[in-house]
Amino acid sequence: MTTRQKKREELDERAKQGETVVPGGTGGKNLEAQEHLAEEAEKAKLGRSSWDQKDIIRCVQKEDRLGRNRDCGLPRNGT
Repeated sequence: MTTRQKKREELDERAKQGETVVPGGTGGKNLEAQEHLAEEAEKAKLGRSSWDQKDIIRCVQKEDRLGRNRDCGLPRNGT
């Protein structure tokens, strides 16, 4: 058995005892489940960041079309 396999078995045993051994894996009943939860949390976080950026761009474009001041938290050019 390799060192990596031993380490994973140790982490899996700790996870089965209720310890969170993977950051973001809280609630997973074993190592694999915690890894999966952490990956999904990271995907959700990245997806939301992209959506926020799209919202800001959309707001700025709409405000520019309507000739209003930007209220999206971004300064106007030249001001």
